[in-house]
Amino acid sequence: MDYDCIVIGGGHAGLEAALAAARLGLSVLMITLNPDRICALSCNPAIGGLSKGNIVREVDALGGEMARLTDASMIQYRVLNRSRGPAVQAPRAQVDKADYQALARRAAESQHNLAIFMDTVVDLMVEGEWGGGREKVCGVVTARGHKISARAVILAAGTFMEGKIFRGEYDAPEGRLGEAAALGLGAALRRRGFPLGRFKTGTPARIAAPSIDFEKLERQEGEPFVPFSFRHRRVQPCAWQEKGDLFPQASARKGERGFRGGAPRRGGSVEPEGFGAGGGLPPSDLSSLPCYITNTNSDTHNIIRENIQRSPLYSGKITGTGPRYCPSIEDKVMRFPDRDRHHLFIEPEGRGTNEYYLNGLSSSMPEDVQERYIHTIYGLETAHIVRPAYAVEYDYLDPLDLYPTLESKRLEGFYCAGQTNGSSGYEEAAAQGLIAGINAAGKISSKRGGGAPLILSRAEAYIGVLIDDLTTLGTKEPYRMFTSRAEHRLILRHDTADSRLTPKGREAGLIDDERWERFLRKTESIDAIKDLLANRKIISFTHNEKLAMSEERLQDLAALAPELAEYPPEWIERAVLDSKYAGYIEKERRLAARLGKLEAIKLPADMDYAALSGLSMEAREKFSATRPLSVGQAARIPGVRQGDIALLMVLAARG
Repeated sequence: MDYDCIVIGGGHAGLEAALAAARLGLSVLMITLNPDRICALSCNPAIGGLSKGNIVREVDALGGEMARLTDASMIQYRVLNRSRGPAVQAPRAQVDKADYQALARRAAESQHNLAIFMDTVVDLMVEGEWGGGREKVCGVVTARGHKISARAVILAAGTFMEGKIFRGEYDAPEGRLGEAAALGLGAALRRRGFPLGRFKTGTPARIAAPSIDFEKLERQEGEPFVPFSFRHRRVQPCAWQEKGDLFPQASARKGERGFRGGAPRRGGSVEPEGFGAGGGLPPSDLSSLPCYITNTNSDTHNIIRENIQRSPLYSGKITGTGPRYCPSIEDKVMRFPDRDRHHLFIEPEGRGTNEYYLNGLSSSMPEDVQERYIHTIYGLETAHIVRPAYAVEYDYLDPLDLYPTLESKRLEGFYCAGQTNGSSGYEEAAAQGLIAGINAAGKISSKRGGGAPLILSRAEAYIGVLIDDLTTLGTKEPYRMFTSRAEHRLILRHDTADSRLTPKGREAGLIDDERWERFLRKTESIDAIKDLLANRKIISFTHNEKLAMSEERLQDLAALAPELAEYPPEWIERAVLDSKYAGYIEKERRLAARLGKLEAIKLPADMDYAALSGLSMEAREKFSATRPLSVGQAARIPGVRQGDIALLMVLAARG
């Protein structure tokens, strides 16, 4: 056996999958088209946002990497929806693309048990029946003729599997502008009977800063930097230090000192969370880069309408379904003819480049049309396009063909994560990669007496909502997470992610003793703050009052309880929110517990639903396609009747 696990792809899903599996003791090979582009931010230069920021913090709480990379490359930080309730607030960070990518590669290269290999996977190696009567994956075949064996394979190809980019009349087999597509594997999976489809996404043009008239744009400042990662107490305004490696846990082997290679770069570094007199330190005053806001106008829209047939979206060249909630500018203009303008956010790509990202102006129009309509936009009249906008169409695997562990229902040991599953977004990809890596490692260790797979419920995490939606409901368009998809969003706040998921990360094996001790001390401290607030009867806020721990709010609380000075502001805010919404939170937990009883009733993966008398024909078809692992999952399948669920409960009770 060459490796325990092979990860196909080096994007956000691929990195998290490879790191998780390697940290759990597997020998891992990451096969990527270009090691220089590990975790490249293909689209917007930002991490987090509404519901997505919650996912990033959940990935961190489980032991993943994305939050740490974000903290170390942050150039702006904001909490979105400040004016609304805490259940729908979320952090978002602009990041330096070059730094984020360099940090990601460094994390992969310095990880013990993880090797990187530049090649293209064109087929899977499969052997006879194993376990439940399915074939088992046993390795991969590459374009250069290598046959590499493995016990598990994780597919995380992003937009590269049979990818093709479009820009007006031009198209090319690429997964990203200037980067070759991964050709061969999509066709091979189709031959093996996997249900594949085509999705489409796109990205805007990038323009040069000297050509932008910033005085005409609305300036959007950031807030003081606050770490995404629960492992950090602040983001520091200093460059990397060779004497203090950013990823000591990722790089150090037992008995060895941490990795010390790599040249210093721009970008922030981070301090691990510490305890002592005064507790955690407040966020630093690291200066951030501003974003800017402008709008399209009627002239912009007229140029797009006049040239709409030159768009491959409307000429028929693109057949894949695009994202409903992140449409191209030509889609917005054609679908909303009454709108005379659309917001655009002009975002910096990093401290070491003059490129700016035109958020809201994704397009597949020809370059000459792009230049014309961009020059109609206020502040961009003389904008120089550094990189044109384009659309990309790619193969995806129907997620209904996966178990909630993200393992294939038809091929043992084969997992799929990220955009290849039909999702969209860096954050959704990272979450799936982490879960796939954990479960692939668990699958292999279970053959050696290991534990149960990690399946998060909808009441435990946005990650649970994401994977349950994909594997239970499927998707007919690129899936994007929203707070509205989560029924229990009040208990899924981003600040509670560590309390909800760090114990699960510990159980999975990704939380070491030092971090676990810090988590326990934080938990005890928050409980102490709640007791202090309750005993002093300090909590008397109205529902409309903002609860952010501003300096003034902290001073008010400190006057009533000087002991609070020992704790970090974010811990105090967490305790205040928990206390304020305690009744609602308890109600949500009781509801989740009732629904959890259905999740606890397990169903065998190989149940023959066609042979079950009493089930409706629709239920037989849908259960056979979805193969639910619990009665709770079965109950969430659209079109299933209550009588069908009652029958499943009776059958499960009989064993």
